[in-house]
Amino acid sequence: MFQSLSDKLQNIFNSLRGKGRLTEQNITDALKEVKLALLEADVHFKVVKNFIDSVKEKAVGQEVLSSLTPAQHVIKIVHDALIDIVGSKETKIHLGGKAPHFILVCGLQGSGKTTSCGKLAAYLRKKGHKPMLVAGDIYRPAAIKQLEVIGEQLSIPVFSMGNQVSPVEIVKNSRDKALIDACDVVIVDTAGRLHIDEELMKELKDIVEAVTPEEILLVVDAMVGQDAVNIAKQFNETLPVTGFIMTKLDGDARGGAALSIRHITQKPIKLIGIGEKLDALEPFHPERMASRILGMGDILSLIEKAQSSMDIEKMKDLEKNLREANFSFDDFLTQLEQIQKMGPIDQLLGMIPGLSSMPQLKDVKIDEKELEHIKAIIRSMTRQERKVPSIIDGSRRKRIASGSGRNVQEVNKLLKQFEQTRKMMKQVTKMQGMFGKFGGGKMPFFK
Repeated sequence: MFQSLSDKLQNIFNSLRGKGRLTEQNITDALKEVKLALLEADVHFKVVKNFIDSVKEKAVGQEVLSSLTPAQHVIKIVHDALIDIVGSKETKIHLGGKAPHFILVCGLQGSGKTTSCGKLAAYLRKKGHKPMLVAGDIYRPAAIKQLEVIGEQLSIPVFSMGNQVSPVEIVKNSRDKALIDACDVVIVDTAGRLHIDEELMKELKDIVEAVTPEEILLVVDAMVGQDAVNIAKQFNETLPVTGFIMTKLDGDARGGAALSIRHITQKPIKLIGIGEKLDALEPFHPERMASRILGMGDILSLIEKAQSSMDIEKMKDLEKNLREANFSFDDFLTQLEQIQKMGPIDQLLGMIPGLSSMPQLKDVKIDEKELEHIKAIIRSMTRQERKVPSIIDGSRRKRIASGSGRNVQEVNKLLKQFEQTRKMMKQVTKMQGMFGKFGGGKMPFFK
């Protein structure tokens, strides 16, 4: 996400860093390029104007121009201005008052509304809630069935009364069902339309009057760019929208909608969809997003993903084997599976400060299928072969290739890469031992 904009901004700032001193003209020229980059990223023109005016006002001050590191000052100003646009802090889902708490999820057809209901239910369950989904879209063919399938996949109850009862009645009756089943959050999937119309808005208003939801979340598709901003504006003018769920943000390299929507509506982006899986929903952190756009990484999100995804006991065993130089194919497989749990690897690389701006990693695409091929090869080995790879001779390589559905060349390649990795691990362990002998204790990465 934001890859195109991020690349352009980093190039602009690199040119500023190359100048020993900055003049007002240097900054003006750079801001012209920033303005063009934002417009090309599909950021709303009003947002671009306010952004450039704000940055220019602060960047041409005497304090910046006379600074020993003027380029860094300008980048800091741009960073702060980006945060002002997308919101100064994370805005959480608000569930106050008496349960069951109602959350109304609305949006146009094709925005990912029904899937987002499922993702939101899974997200809230992780937070300790017991959610229930309500099939309030009685118009779109198979909408009810789609929600029921999602509910079954997540083991979350779905309340439905078919497509012959009005959505208002369905939502009213869902309250009693939620009380009986002790569900504290009711997530209502409402009907979408191909465009905003009076009938859609009246139905949504009637539902709001019937149950007084604590959150009215509008699902917007990041891929539609400027149209997402216009849709959000129209919904916000008609309904008391409390925030947005932005879907398909991982599929839009421009990201202009995310940078525009909060500034235009003055309502926050609360959650973002970053993949197709039902657990691919996470809070929107404005400051972290601004840092990623400027190539500063997002180490906090990376740590949070690791803490929530990785099996701590398995990682302790892996660390022990690394210390004792007993790194095996089983360890390699564990390491690979734990990293995959955190999400797409190319997204993880973008969270590491400075890594996304390295030229050799600019166009790197991690093929998840290749990782599955590696796992298949390892799983085709016997326990002894995983522990002592040196016993894998020609006949064993053929058997492993046949069992994994890969060719012998791929098996040879993996064995060579693994041996290089193991040698590196041994060297690190030796260095740690030498470091300890000289009174230095443990090396920083072996805490």
